[in-house]
Amino acid sequence: MNVPSLRYYSSLGPFRELFGIGHAVLTYHHVGARPRGVRLKGLYVSPKLFGQQMAELKAEGFETDAFGTAWSSPIRPKRVFLTFDDGFADVYENALPIMREHGFRSIQFLVAELLGKTSEWQISSGELPGFLMDQAQIKDWLAAGQDIGSHTLTHPRLTQVSPSQAREEISGSKKKLEDTFGRAVEHFCYPYGDWNPAVRDFVAEAGYTTACITKFGVNTTESDPFALKRITVRYPSLKLKTLGEWLRLSILSR
Repeated sequence: MNVPSLRYYSSLGPFRELFGIGHAVLTYHHVGARPRGVRLKGLYVSPKLFGQQMAELKAEGFETDAFGTAWSSPIRPKRVFLTFDDGFADVYENALPIMREHGFRSIQFLVAELLGKTSEWQISSGELPGFLMDQAQIKDWLAAGQDIGSHTLTHPRLTQVSPSQAREEISGSKKKLEDTFGRAVEHFCYPYGDWNPAVRDFVAEAGYTTACITKFGVNTTESDPFALKRITVRYPSLKLKTLGEWLRLSILSR
């Protein structure tokens, strides 16, 4: 199968065959201009490139669907799932109009305690924090037919905190988002892709129906709904010297 060795998505061509054998879930973070001084450059996709990607998928006859079907329904050609991690405001500003234009839907995984603030969890690693969507923007996002899920309360590494804290990050974020926006929050995303069987069980116990990881691949009805694979979107011109460097960026980006 012709899949790029570094396994990031920039255009449909190399992924056609892969998208035909399972449910493809694309992962974005920022859709906007990349500020000077940013370390994790691969987290940013320009509005122009995002628009080209959405137009290409639309022209090829692809449709989007409710995220809960990313594993629970039979494989159907020409279907893709769009996910955004962290709730960055530039996604609301730049990606939402483009998705509206093409009639696409997506899910945004939100850090529940930091709505309207910044991605402060990135500061300790020396990264520049980004602005996060506020409640008004999220309500507009929902009114436009988009969905939301949980990315915990504060974006910790769930295997590196106590079990009680992990449970609260997982269940507390669900309750907070549901209370704030008056709708069920059924889908979860592990910060940094950091999880283990115990954390997975906390997610299931909290009442979620799916959870996303960072492992590359597509999903079928045989997939674990609490370990759904995704494909990270990056610029096609991103130059990484080694596979190890790509893996390091992939881990830090979550």
